[in-house]
Amino acid sequence: MQAGHMQIGEVAARTELSLRTIRHYEEVGLVIPSARSAGGFRLYTERDVARLMVIRRMKPLGFTLEQMGDLLEATDRLDDPDRLEPDELDQLMERVRGYERIALDRIADLRTQLGRAEDFAATLHARLDQAAPTGSRLPA
Repeated sequence: MQAGHMQIGEVAARTELSLRTIRHYEEVGLVIPSARSAGGFRLYTERDVARLMVIRRMKPLGFTLEQMGDLLEATDRLDDPDRLEPDELDQLMERVRGYERIALDRIADLRTQLGRAEDFAATLHARLDQAAPTGSRLPA
């Protein structure tokens, strides 16, 4: 194996993504292995792992594959700002800010949902505690 490269199994373990999911992200163009071994095995770098972690973090917030690709393309271009015209840099920054705003809105929605779920669980617990015979009360 080439220095600094990992095989897909190690990447899967580090990112907590399945092999199938990583291959799917490759098929749709979100992450491309940086190299291939002499035997044809996919080889990934730390940068590839970081890219997969961005995807993994976007998924529970409901971002589509197209949005993931758009954000990754923008951040890839921002990684080399010296090659960008000032107005292009501003446009990319605003694109990323847009994703940040969406993420923050979705996080707020998830916090609201979590609060409701916790209230519901507390209601059920209180109901069970209320119905339990004396001496067999449930722990809080």
